[in-house]
Amino acid sequence: MNAGGIPNVSCALREMASRYPERTAVRKLGRRPSSMSFSELEERSNRIAHGLRASGLNAGDRALLFVPPSPELICLTHGLFRMGAVPVLIDPGMGRRTFLECVERTAPRALFGIGKAQLARRLFPRSFRGIELAVAVGKPALGAVPLASIERLGNAAGAVAIHDGAPDDPAAVLFTSGSTGPPKGVVTTQRVFNAQQRALEELYTLEAGEVDVVCFPLFALFDHALGMTSVFPDMDLTQPAKCNPQKIFQAIEETGATFTFGSPAIWRRVLAFANTNGRRFSRLRRITIGGAPVPPWLLHGLRDLLPPGGDVHTPYGATEALPVSSLSAREMTDELRVRVESGEGTCVGRPAPGIEIVLIPIVDTAIDSWREELRLARGEIGEICVRGDVATLEYLLDPTATRLAKIPYRRADGTTSAWHRMGDIGRFDGDGRLWFLGRKAHRLQTERGVLFPVPLENAFNVCGEVHRTALVGVGENTRERPHLIVELEPGARRAAVEARLSRRSSELAEAASIEGFLFHKGFPVDVRHNAKIHRLELKRWAEQELASKGR
Repeated sequence: MNAGGIPNVSCALREMASRYPERTAVRKLGRRPSSMSFSELEERSNRIAHGLRASGLNAGDRALLFVPPSPELICLTHGLFRMGAVPVLIDPGMGRRTFLECVERTAPRALFGIGKAQLARRLFPRSFRGIELAVAVGKPALGAVPLASIERLGNAAGAVAIHDGAPDDPAAVLFTSGSTGPPKGVVTTQRVFNAQQRALEELYTLEAGEVDVVCFPLFALFDHALGMTSVFPDMDLTQPAKCNPQKIFQAIEETGATFTFGSPAIWRRVLAFANTNGRRFSRLRRITIGGAPVPPWLLHGLRDLLPPGGDVHTPYGATEALPVSSLSAREMTDELRVRVESGEGTCVGRPAPGIEIVLIPIVDTAIDSWREELRLARGEIGEICVRGDVATLEYLLDPTATRLAKIPYRRADGTTSAWHRMGDIGRFDGDGRLWFLGRKAHRLQTERGVLFPVPLENAFNVCGEVHRTALVGVGENTRERPHLIVELEPGARRAAVEARLSRRSSELAEAASIEGFLFHKGFPVDVRHNAKIHRLELKRWAEQELASKGR
């Protein structure tokens, strides 16, 4: 343990392996199922750490991980953690150019990946030019060392002395999804990892022996520190909106899962499957949903699938700070649901343990230091700003983005920390609950004033045969003309939907500024959750669509 009293995240795995050596730590379902006990995970992580040290990798070196969710991914991550190297995770589905820019900006020394990743290294050598150690996971790849060879190299050694760095040394780099701008590498420290683990454990009463069906891979990093089993279902986790809901349901039932986290895109499909087939969960106690606003009907519908006492939770946060707040289906009363669906916004609950949330004035420029006068009064609308040990301090090698997103302050012990600006707009209600109104970058600046998209979208999403909506502004800044873009449910009758939208518009005072409705076949969404709407892309589409019609 370092001088700050904060252990390396892999210390907890070692402790759990000593307590529960034979308990299953990781399972992968599908065509090639596999599993690994806690003792096997501990032993393989040790061998990998020894082998990597013997191969010349050092503490502080960055290592790209392009490995599908599997026992190998968990072994590699813990092997890197315990030797002090820094795993880097980037979504490969973000588009080739953006992906290569992220790789180049990371300046990694090592690459762990399947065949496609090794091929990319050879096809685009400039982006991967700093790679000195390439390790093939799965099938052999030309010019890459097999993972088995790394393990054999470290086979003769005993337990690794787990790296003991400073609390705010980099532990991992996790890239944002890039839904409102270029993806950024979030530097996550041991302090942050430990704080996130404690907050999630307290918030959702997680315990050793539970089973987590992992529909979002990053959450698996916390399972083993808590003595939980990670189950990777038979699905392409890079395309959650295309998952087979029957396989997700079966994975939860067959493994006796008690906890799971996933995108709204997944749970919409699972709920529809369960209701169509009259299925209910037998042991699942908690469903957590994140990545985009979750409608009340989805919260309530999923809760109805759970055994008595079970609940559905919607943690609010970001790659830079998680969890920030949380709301459960139990808390989503009929009164609160009416407020959401009548256009007040999306309620995201009360602050999570150890987090402080304030609202500050909405500006697009950097704020160089924290001042108490930035704090807005209760009831005012502002940018959501958070601090606590779960909040990260910087972006990797990106001082401009760091300056725009962080407001420095000094901790009580004299060390430097920062408030994180979420880039989201919100307000608090009289009961201390936080309401999300939309991304700062998505606000509409019209001649009548500023409009925030989420409240009106929630109010129109309840119209029959509407899958989802997006409020965008057409035209130049400060003179944007609001239009509501609509994605229909399959088989919907457009004329009938237009009539419903018109009636709904007449019921909402804020809707008076909407100039018209446009219909889109399928919204562009983020690659990670397949749920965050790319409104800026829809804005460009709407401008082209209206121009083609001479409007």
